[in-house]
Amino acid sequence: MKLGSIHRRSFLQFSAATAAAFLVPGGPLPLQAGTLSHGLSVFGDLKYPADFTAFDYVNPEAPIGGRIAMTALSWSYNQNPQTFNTFNSFILKGDAPPRMERCFDSLMVRAFDEPDAVYGLVAESAMVSEDGNFIIFKIRPEARFHDGSVLNANDVAFSLNTLKAKGHPTISQSIQEMVGATAPDEHTVTVSFSGKHSRQLPLLIATLPIFSKDYYTRYNFEASTLTPPLSSGPYMVGRYEIGRYIEYKKVDNYWAKDLPVSKGHFNFEVIRLDFFRDRQTTFEAFKKGRLTFHEEFSSKTWATEYNFPALTEGRVVKKEFAIGLPSGAQGWFLNTRLNKFSDPKVREALGYAFDFEWSNSALFYDLYTRTQSFFENSEMKAVGLPSAAELELLEPYRKDLPEAVFGEAITQPVSNGSGQDRKLLRKASELLQEAGYFRRGEQLIGADDKQLEMEFLSNAPALERVILPYIKNLRLLGIKADFRLVDPAQFQKRVNDFDFDIVGSRFALTPTLDPSIRNVWTSASADMFGSYNLAGIREPAVDTLVEKALSATTRMEMITAARALDRVLRAGHYWVPNWFNPSHLVAVWDTFGIPNDMPAFDFPVEATWWIDSEKAARIGMEK
Repeated sequence: MKLGSIHRRSFLQFSAATAAAFLVPGGPLPLQAGTLSHGLSVFGDLKYPADFTAFDYVNPEAPIGGRIAMTALSWSYNQNPQTFNTFNSFILKGDAPPRMERCFDSLMVRAFDEPDAVYGLVAESAMVSEDGNFIIFKIRPEARFHDGSVLNANDVAFSLNTLKAKGHPTISQSIQEMVGATAPDEHTVTVSFSGKHSRQLPLLIATLPIFSKDYYTRYNFEASTLTPPLSSGPYMVGRYEIGRYIEYKKVDNYWAKDLPVSKGHFNFEVIRLDFFRDRQTTFEAFKKGRLTFHEEFSSKTWATEYNFPALTEGRVVKKEFAIGLPSGAQGWFLNTRLNKFSDPKVREALGYAFDFEWSNSALFYDLYTRTQSFFENSEMKAVGLPSAAELELLEPYRKDLPEAVFGEAITQPVSNGSGQDRKLLRKASELLQEAGYFRRGEQLIGADDKQLEMEFLSNAPALERVILPYIKNLRLLGIKADFRLVDPAQFQKRVNDFDFDIVGSRFALTPTLDPSIRNVWTSASADMFGSYNLAGIREPAVDTLVEKALSATTRMEMITAARALDRVLRAGHYWVPNWFNPSHLVAVWDTFGIPNDMPAFDFPVEATWWIDSEKAARIGMEK
C-alpha cells in the first residue's frame, strides 16, 4: 500500500543519491586534489578504474528495441504520476510527467552499485582545487543536443546558474552554497563554492540537467509549456496525450551511446508511461497487457488478486527484488504550522490511535513491518540508547529537547490487534488532557472552546479503507476527523501550499545524505512553498544535526549525526509512522531480460532491462 502522489518522489535519489569527492576545509580528500579524475566519490576510492568499459550491473550486449509500458515508479520536482500539463519539469509551476529527466544529460551519472560515486558523462573528467572551493569540469567535445548543435561549457554554466536562480525550490535551495558557474572556454566549466558547502554539493551539481542556452534565450525557462524542450539525453518526448500517456522515444544517434556509463543502458526503443487516477484501473490495465510492468503497492491485491488467466498461464510472472536503499520515511505528516498540531503531546496522542497491528493483519495480510525511523532499513536508524558520539552532538541542546531524546529511541506503541485497543486509546486521552483538551459529551474541546478537527488529504481512493478505521478511533477520542479525496492537480497544489491538516508521504532517502535533506527537515524550508518539509519542522537541534551530517568527513561521522537527528525527529512526533516492505513486489508480462546482478542502491528497471525476443515470441508479444 502506498500513499499519495507525493510520497514516491525520488528527488533525493535523482538530485544527488550520492556525493562527490572533493576537499572541504578540515576534510580529507579520497581522490587527490589538483588531479583530473574520471569520477568522484565522497568517502572512498572509486570502484571503477578510468578504463572501465561498463558498470557491473548491466548487460553490455543487451539488444535494443521493443517497449516497456508502465506507470511511474518514482518522481521528482513538479512531476505528477497521475496527470501532466507541462513538459517543464524543473520549476515549481505546473504538473510535469515523470521521467522527463531521461531527456537531459548531466555532467556525471551515478553508479548504482556504489553508495557515493559518480562517473563522467558530459564531463569526461573533473578536478578539485586544493582548498575545495572550486571544481573544474572538462567537457567532452562530442556532446550534442538533439538538433545536432554542440553542447558546450556555456550551456553547462547557464544551466547551473539558471537552476539556482529560477529552478524548482528543491534544487535552488539545495545549491545555494554554489556561488556560480563560469565557462573560461567552450570545454571548461568552473564551479565555485562559498566555503560553507557540504561535501556532497559537487555531486548534486554534477547530476543536474543541462539545458541549451540558445534555446532558453528564445524561450522562457519559467514558463509552463507543452512544447517539448530541446534536450540532449538518451530519450526525447515522442507521442503523448495530455493527462493520459506519454512515450519517450530512444534517440537513435544519441551522442553518448558508446560511453562506458551508457553501455547496457537505455535498451527500450520506447518507454511509455500511462496515467491513471486509481489503483484498480491501473491493475486492470496491466491484466489486459496495456501495461507490461507493474510494481504492486497493495498488499491485498498482491495476496488475493493475482489469479487472472495470463498469470496462471505463465504469460505474467511475479517477482520480488530486495531493496538495498533505506526504506524511507512513510507516514501521515502533521502540519505543525497549524495551532492545533503545535503541541507535541497532541501529535503523540494521535499516534496511539492508529492500530498498525490490526491494519497489518486485517488489511495488509501481514506483509508489512511498522516504520519506526526516518532512516528505516539503514544503518542510520537510531536504536537503543544513544552512543557516546551521539550524546556529544545532542548534549548542547539538552535543555531544549524532550528527555526522551536521551533515552531509548522512540518506538511506536504496539496494540493488542483488536482495532480499538482501550489501553492505547486511554493513553491518547491522557496526553490530550495534558495538552489542555477536555471532553464535552462526545466532543474533544480545546482552549478555544471548539472541537478538535482534522482532515486527511489524499488523491488515492484506495487509501480510504486504511484511513477510515483510524478515523473511527480518532472519533472515539472526541476528534472530528474526515477523509478528503481530491483530484491530482488540486492535491499537488494544496501540498505545495501547505494547505492541509494531515497528508501521507514517503521520502526514499539514500545511503549518503546530500543537501536535499535541508528541504525535508530544516527551519529554512518550513515556509518555502513546494518544499518537502510537510510537517513544518522548525527545530534548532535539527538544523544543526542536518549540517553535521552533511559536513561529515567519514561515513561513520555521517551515520552518527543521522542517528542523533533521527532521535530528535522521532521524539518530536511530527508524523504517524506507517509501514514498509523490504522488497519490490513486481509483476511483468514475461518478455523482459533482466541483468543477473541488480544494483544495491537503485531499481533501474527502464534503464537496464531489455526485451528478450524469445520470451516475447513465446507469449505472443513480439517487438
